[in-house]
Amino acid sequence: MSVDLATVKRVAHLARIALNDEEAERMMGELNGILGFVEQLSEVDVSGVEPMTSVTPMTMKKRKDEVTDGGKADDIVANAPETDRNFFLVPKVVE
Repeated sequence: MSVDLATVKRVAHLARIALNDEEAERMMGELNGILGFVEQLSEVDVSGVEPMTSVTPMTMKKRKDEVTDGGKADDIVANAPETDRNFFLVPKVVE
């Protein structure tokens, strides 16, 4: 796959990038180089390679999935100006 000058100018327009003709020619060469490299990558046989998320093997740290009420209601409302039975009290804003 290769990119022509019209495609470079169209992509630059869509990306809101101002390019003169000389810059567009240079971009055409760079984009064609990138696309050539991507085509080379598609030729590599990766059929026996496992997908990975990191280059070093690691396991996720997991915690026990326990349902709790938190037990922090008093701490949460401690700095509130007004509370009632662990609820925030706010002034009425709609009449």
